[in-house]
Amino acid sequence: QLQLVESGGGLVQPGGSLKLSCAASGFTLDRYTIGWFRQAPGKEREGVACISSGDGRTRYLDSVKGRFTISRDNAKNTVYLHMNSLKPEDTAVYYCAPSVNVDLCIADAHFGSWGQGTQVTVSS
Repeated sequence: QLQLVESGGGLVQPGGSLKLSCAASGFTLDRYTIGWFRQAPGKEREGVACISSGDGRTRYLDSVKGRFTISRDNAKNTVYLHMNSLKPEDTAVYYCAPSVNVDLCIADAHFGSWGQGTQVTVSS
Protein backbone atom coordinates (compact mmCIF):
# COMPACT_ATOMS: atom_id res chain seq x y z
CA GLN A 1 0.00 0.00 0.00
CA LEU A 2 1.29 3.42 -0.94
CA GLN A 3 1.45 5.52 2.20
CA LEU A 4 2.45 9.17 2.25
CA VAL A 5 2.68 11.42 5.30
CA GLU A 6 2.46 15.20 5.03
CA SER A 7 4.04 17.63 7.47
CA GLY A 8 5.29 21.19 7.79
CA GLY A 9 2.09 23.18 7.85
CA GLY A 10 1.32 25.95 10.30
CA LEU A 11 0.19 29.51 10.82
CA VAL A 12 2.08 32.15 8.87
CA GLN A 13 1.54 35.82 8.11
CA PRO A 14 0.82 37.01 4.58
CA GLY A 15 4.07 37.23 2.66
CA GLY A 16 5.66 34.49 4.74
CA SER A 17 7.06 31.12 3.76
CA LEU A 18 6.59 27.47 4.63
CA LYS A 19 8.12 24.21 3.46
CA LEU A 20 5.86 21.17 3.34
CA SER A 21 7.22 17.62 3.29
CA CYS A 22 5.69 14.48 1.85
CA ALA A 23 7.45 11.36 3.11
CA ALA A 24 6.87 7.89 1.72
CA SER A 25 6.95 4.59 3.52
CA GLY A 26 6.84 1.14 2.02
CA PHE A 27 7.71 2.19 -1.51
CA THR A 28 10.23 4.17 -3.53
CA LEU A 29 8.87 7.64 -4.18
CA ASP A 30 10.99 8.42 -7.23
CA ARG A 31 9.15 5.81 -9.28
CA TYR A 32 5.99 7.92 -9.22
CA THR A 33 4.67 11.28 -10.26
CA ILE A 34 3.80 13.02 -6.99
CA GLY A 35 1.43 15.91 -6.56
CA TRP A 36 0.50 18.39 -3.87
CA PHE A 37 -3.22 19.08 -3.60
CA ARG A 38 -5.20 21.39 -1.36
CA GLN A 39 -8.72 21.83 -0.16
CA ALA A 40 -10.03 24.96 1.50
CA PRO A 41 -13.27 25.01 3.50
CA GLY A 42 -16.26 25.12 1.20
CA LYS A 43 -14.15 24.72 -1.92
CA GLU A 44 -13.28 21.84 -4.19
CA ARG A 45 -9.89 20.17 -3.97
CA GLU A 46 -7.35 21.38 -6.54
CA GLY A 47 -3.99 20.26 -7.79
CA VAL A 48 -1.31 22.72 -6.71
CA ALA A 49 2.05 21.37 -7.89
CA CYS A 50 3.20 18.13 -9.46
CA ILE A 51 6.56 16.56 -10.26
CA SER A 52 7.16 13.62 -12.53
CA SER A 53 9.39 10.64 -11.94
CA GLY A 54 12.49 10.39 -14.08
CA ASP A 55 12.92 13.78 -15.77
CA GLY A 56 11.44 15.79 -12.90
CA ARG A 57 9.03 17.72 -15.09
CA THR A 58 6.81 20.04 -13.04
CA ARG A 59 3.44 21.73 -13.39
CA TYR A 60 1.80 24.33 -11.20
CA LEU A 61 -1.61 25.80 -10.53
CA ASP A 62 -1.64 29.22 -12.20
CA SER A 63 -2.25 31.07 -8.94
CA VAL A 64 0.91 29.68 -7.31
CA LYS A 65 3.33 29.98 -10.24
CA GLY A 66 6.41 31.94 -9.24
CA ARG A 67 5.64 31.50 -5.53
CA PHE A 68 5.65 27.72 -4.96
CA THR A 69 8.32 25.21 -5.94
CA ILE A 70 7.99 21.44 -5.83
CA SER A 71 11.12 19.34 -5.48
CA ARG A 72 12.13 15.83 -4.55
CA ASP A 73 15.00 14.35 -2.55
CA ASN A 74 15.23 10.74 -3.64
CA ALA A 75 17.82 9.92 -1.01
CA LYS A 76 15.32 10.92 1.67
CA ASN A 77 12.36 9.46 -0.21
CA THR A 78 10.61 12.80 0.22
CA VAL A 79 8.90 15.41 -1.93
CA TYR A 80 8.78 19.03 -0.79
CA LEU A 81 6.61 22.04 -1.49
CA HIS A 82 8.41 25.32 -0.91
CA MET A 83 5.83 28.07 -0.51
CA ASN A 84 6.84 31.73 -0.60
CA SER A 85 4.88 34.99 -0.65
CA LEU A 86 1.94 33.23 0.94
CA LYS A 87 -1.50 34.78 0.64
CA PRO A 88 -4.65 34.30 2.72
CA GLU A 89 -6.20 32.47 -0.24
CA ASP A 90 -3.50 29.78 0.13
CA THR A 91 -5.13 28.73 3.39
CA ALA A 92 -6.15 25.07 3.06
CA VAL A 93 -5.35 21.54 4.08
CA TYR A 94 -2.53 20.33 1.85
CA TYR A 95 -2.20 16.71 0.79
CA CYS A 96 0.26 14.78 -1.33
CA ALA A 97 -0.54 11.77 -3.45
CA PRO A 98 0.78 9.81 -6.42
CA SER A 99 -0.61 10.45 -9.87
CA VAL A 100 -0.28 9.07 -13.37
CA ASN A 101 1.51 12.07 -14.89
CA VAL A 102 1.84 15.79 -14.20
CA ASP A 103 -0.88 16.80 -16.66
CA LEU A 104 -3.49 14.61 -14.98
CA CYS A 105 -2.09 15.46 -11.57
CA ILE A 106 -2.60 19.22 -11.94
CA ALA A 107 -6.16 18.43 -13.00
CA ASP A 108 -6.64 16.83 -9.56
CA ALA A 109 -6.24 13.21 -10.64
CA HIS A 110 -4.50 10.92 -8.20
CA PHE A 111 -4.57 7.33 -7.01
CA GLY A 112 -4.44 5.77 -3.60
CA SER A 113 -6.04 7.01 -0.44
CA TRP A 114 -5.53 10.42 1.09
CA GLY A 115 -3.41 10.93 4.18
CA GLN A 116 -4.33 13.29 7.00
CA GLY A 117 -2.86 16.29 5.26
CA THR A 118 -1.23 19.31 6.85
CA GLN A 119 -3.04 22.56 7.64
CA VAL A 120 -1.68 25.79 6.21
CA THR A 121 -3.21 29.00 7.55
CA VAL A 122 -2.15 32.37 6.19
CA SER A 123 -3.43 35.16 8.37
CA SER A 124 -2.30 38.30 10.10
